[in-house]
Amino acid sequence: MAPAQYILIGGFLGAGKTTAMLRLADQLKVQGRRVGLITNDQAGGLVDTARVRAAQWPVEEIAGGCFCCRFNSLVEASQKLAATARPDVFLAEPVGSCTDLVATVGFPLRKMYDADYRIAPFSVLVDPIRAARVLGLEAGPKFSEKVRYIYEKQLEEADIIVINKCDLLDDVHRVALRQALQMRFPRAEVFECSARSGTGLADWFTRITTTELQPHRAMDVDYQLYGQGEALMGWLNAALRVSASAPFDGNALLVRLAEALQSELQHAGAEVAHLKMTLTPDEMGFDIGAVHLVRNDQRPEFSHQLQAALAAGTLMLNLRAEAAPDVLEKVTRQVVGRWAGEQLALTHLESFRPGQPNPTHRISQPE
Repeated sequence: MAPAQYILIGGFLGAGKTTAMLRLADQLKVQGRRVGLITNDQAGGLVDTARVRAAQWPVEEIAGGCFCCRFNSLVEASQKLAATARPDVFLAEPVGSCTDLVATVGFPLRKMYDADYRIAPFSVLVDPIRAARVLGLEAGPKFSEKVRYIYEKQLEEADIIVINKCDLLDDVHRVALRQALQMRFPRAEVFECSARSGTGLADWFTRITTTELQPHRAMDVDYQLYGQGEALMGWLNAALRVSASAPFDGNALLVRLAEALQSELQHAGAEVAHLKMTLTPDEMGFDIGAVHLVRNDQRPEFSHQLQAALAAGTLMLNLRAEAAPDVLEKVTRQVVGRWAGEQLALTHLESFRPGQPNPTHRISQPE
């Protein structure tokens, strides 16, 4: 049996990795390929997993740390998918606050499991507004220096940088961002696309499905600084029961809740990296509503809209921001507690800071 393709798609929180991964899965299915997906988070209850399941793809979720620190779990998840779904292409999405994935995941997979997998070049997606601000091309809210260290290291290790959501920029700003990325990170190829609309995906998809990760010296990483940057990020995962006496518009509920959280987070001085929510009706098959925002000054946007009104369902909330976890928890409880109209009841909530990254393997100079 030929080795399966293994494609890692990285990028900072809110870059659009899940949407791009689902687009790629759809294309591969049209080509007659079998696909398995692996999602990743610092804790369980991941919105991205709910979206993948709603799209009816076989998926495994790895919680409790990034792929680099849960390498054995990543291998076990891959083997489980191989036994149940028999994919010839694996698509894996690491935590958006992690870096050094080529040395700690790509190269170890290539060395230890070369008979099972062909590892694709490592792609890193960027939100163009966030990237322009980090690179100093545009004014606007920014993360602190240690969080930006992680962001820039993600770009430094990329074989391919993908400017996602390119339709958010006019031609002048798009060209300026592309040139800045090419100048700052000359080793990487740069592609432009919109995973949401499908524009510009073909060339990038061809590149990662027809070529393999090549050996090269891995970048240097200051793991102390990396850990300090991650420790500045607050993480919150919550689940809520939603119910009402009569069917209601779940899409409107998602937007109103996102706007209320956004307003309170801004007031608390939290710099949002990614706020995403899904609402799944109790008896609607694979119907799902999904809304997200990736910056303090962005309006909430849908990646999926519910097709019908609902009377009850489950709402999942994932919030990542540069703020203390207790701030995120306080804001969430305040917003949910004063909600009028539809009944929202918290059934699960956890908030924390990611721990110090400690990779299982690290290969800095592959053969």
